[in-house]
Amino acid sequence: MRATVGHLGKGIAIYGAGDAAIQVVNFLLLAVYVKQGYLGQHDYGALGLIIAVEGVAKIVSRWGLDGAFMRFFHDRPPGGPLERMTSTIVWFLLAANAVVFALLFAISGWIAERLIHDSSYVAALRLMVVNTFLISLTFVPFHLMRLRNQAITYSAFVFARSAGTTIVRIILVIGLGWGLTGWYAADLILTIAIWPFLLRWMVPLLRVAFDGSELRLALRFGLPRLPHGLAQQALEGGNKALLKAYVGLGQLGVYNNGFTLGTGIRFFTSAFETAWAPFYYATAKQPDAKTVFAKMTTYGVAVLTLLVAGTVAVSRDVILVMLTPDYLAAVPVVPLIAVGMAAQGVYLLTSIGLNLTSRTRYYPLATFAAAAVGLGAGFVLMPRLGMTGAAIAFAASGVTQATVAFLLSRTFYPIEYEVGRIVRVVACGALAAFAALWLPPALPPLAALGLRMVLTVGTFAALLSLSGFFRKTERAFIVELATRLRKRTTVLPHADAD
Repeated sequence: MRATVGHLGKGIAIYGAGDAAIQVVNFLLLAVYVKQGYLGQHDYGALGLIIAVEGVAKIVSRWGLDGAFMRFFHDRPPGGPLERMTSTIVWFLLAANAVVFALLFAISGWIAERLIHDSSYVAALRLMVVNTFLISLTFVPFHLMRLRNQAITYSAFVFARSAGTTIVRIILVIGLGWGLTGWYAADLILTIAIWPFLLRWMVPLLRVAFDGSELRLALRFGLPRLPHGLAQQALEGGNKALLKAYVGLGQLGVYNNGFTLGTGIRFFTSAFETAWAPFYYATAKQPDAKTVFAKMTTYGVAVLTLLVAGTVAVSRDVILVMLTPDYLAAVPVVPLIAVGMAAQGVYLLTSIGLNLTSRTRYYPLATFAAAAVGLGAGFVLMPRLGMTGAAIAFAASGVTQATVAFLLSRTFYPIEYEVGRIVRVVACGALAAFAALWLPPALPPLAALGLRMVLTVGTFAALLSLSGFFRKTERAFIVELATRLRKRTTVLPHADAD
């Protein structure tokens, strides 16, 4: 079990390392964009709406075939079958997306007028459309890296793309003052720059071949994920569009930045999701697979709970540090978004049975239920509570999605989860957040932010230990890990001296 946990943990660390540093930089750049006035509240309101359109466009551009490629990869040996499947998927997507995105580009002005009510953002919207079309096939080389356990290579590409995008955005948004047009121009420039390097993985699998039976099989697996993905985008983008009708573009910008701060939890979930799918497909072949999945779920929930607790504790401080007092209305938004994001993390952990048993047609049930709850709650709460109502609706939709998907997955692939340990984790997280929020004295925002983070982690770890959460083997592993770290810190100074 320790080797299994170590394998997944190593994967998460490697995949996360490729993007985490740049995500942190982009997170910090938010303060520069806001405090120096390069992007205003209206810009961030428009950005939130364009991101909503982009999310839908990305889902449509894949037709669910990215998931089918990963699902059937191990069933298609190279030397014919794998190349035939890959070629069929690639040629279909190129033809279908050429039509779809040409139409989307043509009506982008109409979309900007109807959705944003400001034609100055048409250029940014069109750049997004072109970029989304060009990245629609990048899943092939990136999935190949993951499936072939080339985690370091994958992370290097992700880091290079993210770093390049960040640098070009600084030049275009800050240096040249291009606003959102520069934001999306940077995305397009890096996509064009990275494609020649990705062809090394793509070209060897391409043939002048097309197999209708392969396409039907792939679409049968992938198409149910299309409405599922569209409904999932409604969880984020739908309530932003709905909120704009009640609060206007400027206040939507306040909500959008509060939403961004609340999604800091994605530093973990994005890396976890990248490592998780290859891991559970491979682990499912082992006799103790369900035991492994149960333990991984416990550990995953523990990390998610700690991240939510920390976000709850520092929500006000992080707004004052990262933004300006004009954004304090978003204080209730940040922790609620974190709860919704954590629920999506639980969904990733507990819905795997639908993929493992090829029951993907049931995914839309979970996401449609979540979208119905989220949008329905938004209609009721937003007129009364504004952006706080939107955040409550998002959190409720995330919890709904995780719950329904868990129940469906359990029907086809039952796993006995460690319910008692998970309850202890959540209770300890709630107490840690409460302690970090109310115990510290009044301090400047940056000092309070650091103190609350330390208090959250320390209190959470102490409460878990006192609650009897850790098993004997886990305590031994923690002691061993601490001993190793202690030895390294005592050896390094001597090494420097030499």
